[in-house]
Amino acid sequence: MDLLKRRKRLTFEEIDREWQQSGLGLGDPLPKRTFHNHIEEIEETFNICIGCDKHNGYKYYIENLEELEGDALHSWLIDSFATLNQINVDVRLKGRVQFEDIPSGQEYLTQIVDAMRGNHVVCITYKAFDAEYANTFEIEPFGVRVNQRRWYVVARSPYYTEQNRLQGKPHPDVILTYALDRILSLEKTEKTFKMPKGFDLDRHFEGAFGVLNPKEKKVERVRVKAWNRQSDYLLTLPLHSSQKLVDSDDESRTFEYRVRPTLDFYQALLAQGDSVEVLEPPTVREEMARFVDNMRHLYFKEEGQDGER
Repeated sequence: MDLLKRRKRLTFEEIDREWQQSGLGLGDPLPKRTFHNHIEEIEETFNICIGCDKHNGYKYYIENLEELEGDALHSWLIDSFATLNQINVDVRLKGRVQFEDIPSGQEYLTQIVDAMRGNHVVCITYKAFDAEYANTFEIEPFGVRVNQRRWYVVARSPYYTEQNRLQGKPHPDVILTYALDRILSLEKTEKTFKMPKGFDLDRHFEGAFGVLNPKEKKVERVRVKAWNRQSDYLLTLPLHSSQKLVDSDDESRTFEYRVRPTLDFYQALLAQGDSVEVLEPPTVREEMARFVDNMRHLYFKEEGQDGER
């Protein structure tokens, strides 16, 4: 899959050469029967069809490549699978590749995904960081998301949705985000729910920086100036998918974002240190100044210091 995604069209002989050099087959040739078995399993597992153009040199290619490249999740899964498979199998790479661990709540991830397949309600015992006690309640899992090395489940709350219905609110559905590492126990129930027609996780988090997504906070156009090396980091690894380069000179670059300026967005900006400055809007600039002022007071608490040691 990965090879044809990169090279587009290859004969079996070309694929066989790549196979022998990859370390996957321990240097042995790729049997043609095994090759065709892999093609069938790829279609069954990943819904990717590999065809053969018999009129132009018997070259193999991915039939639905445009559809695949337009699906970010599908592409990510395939790229991750191909990379991990290559590293796992190739003994020559042992001890030479290091991954960043995502420790949070992985024991519940497969259970939630399993419940999502059949639209099953799950019952969780959950303790938020700011809660004194844990609570047990049901949720309808719509989707999962990873952010800042934590897994989250995005789910409708039957309890709060029902409360809204009783109050006669026109849009009663309450969709909340729960961190998997704060779940103490989880059980899939026999109850099922109906997914809202057209629900899309990307659309749900449109304008959100991370997992905080208060709909009452409007999307703002935020401009940030970054200097020197930090501007290179932001250029090559954007803070947010909406990032656009709008200006540059010999010393700095100015980036624009369309986000809801929530706490996680401010934290990401503060993590850049003194290499970035919020230019606009004034409300976001003032909030950043408040954070910086509070931090200054933490380090210069003694009377009369006011910024001097």
